[in-house]
Amino acid sequence: MKEFKGKTAAVTGAASGIGRAMAERFAAEGMNVVLADIEAGALAKAEAEMKAAGATVLAVVTDVSKAADVEALAKKTIDAFGAVHVLCNNAGVPPVMGASWALTEADWQWVLGVNLWSVVHGIRAFIPIMLKQDCQCHVVNTASVAGLLSMAWGATYGVAKHGVVALSESLYQELEQAGAKVHVSVLCPAWVKTDLMGGDRNRPAALRNAAAPAAQAPQAAAMEQGVRALVAGGTDPAGVAELVLDAIRHDKLYILPHPEWKEQIRARVEGIIAERNPGVVVG
Repeated sequence: MKEFKGKTAAVTGAASGIGRAMAERFAAEGMNVVLADIEAGALAKAEAEMKAAGATVLAVVTDVSKAADVEALAKKTIDAFGAVHVLCNNAGVPPVMGASWALTEADWQWVLGVNLWSVVHGIRAFIPIMLKQDCQCHVVNTASVAGLLSMAWGATYGVAKHGVVALSESLYQELEQAGAKVHVSVLCPAWVKTDLMGGDRNRPAALRNAAAPAAQAPQAAAMEQGVRALVAGGTDPAGVAELVLDAIRHDKLYILPHPEWKEQIRARVEGIIAERNPGVVVG
C-alpha cells in the first residue's frame, strides 16, 4: 500500500500510547482516522486534540473484547467514511504477573479477551469488508517481543501475544494464497513508553481478583516492578508508529522496533531446533 491520502484507518487502543501515535501518523498522511478505545474520557480528549490539529477523526468507544462492539466499530467506520483501508488491532492490557498455576480464570479471561480475542474480532469484522472493496488494504496486529520469547510469571500475556503472532502469520499466508489485496503486519515491540502497566484501571469488576497472584510469589512481584520501570523508560511511541507506516508501505509482515532483542529471539529458535531446555528470560 503506497497511497494514504484520503483513505481511512481504524485504530483500537487509540486514546494513548502506540495507538495514539499511529493515529497521528496516519492523520499526518492525510488519512481519515477512526479512534477506538474503552476509555471514553481519554478518547474524547484524543479526538478533540487531533481535530484541533486539523485531522479528520471519528471516535468510537469500544470494548474490543466483545465481538459486537468490534462489529459496531466496523459499521460506524463504513457509515462515516464509506471504506476502510488500514486496521490496527492495537488495544492491549498488561500481564497479570504470577505463577501459571496461581492465575485465576478471571485473569485469563481478561488478558486473552483484550490481547488476543480482540484481534480475532477485528479480522472477522473488517477483513470481509476489505476483501469486497478489492483495493490495497493493510491490517496491523500489535503483538510484542513477548510473542517471540517466553518469560516466567507472565503467562497470560505471553500466551496472548504468541497467539497474535501465530494468527498474523496464518492470516498473511491465507491472504497471499488467495491473491488478496489485503496485507498483514505484526508489531512486536519491547519497551515502549506507554501507560500499558496502568491498564488494570479498565479491568471489569466481574474479572477482578480479591488478591493479585503476584502477591503469592516474590519473583513475580519483582518482575512486575522491573517491567513497570522498563516501560516507563521505554522508547517514544512516535518512532514505533513510523516503523508501522514503513511496514505498510513495503508489505513487511514482521515489525521489530527493538533490534537489541533479536539475539535472544535467535537463541530461542536455535534452542528449539537443538531441543535444548530454555533459560530464564529477563528484561
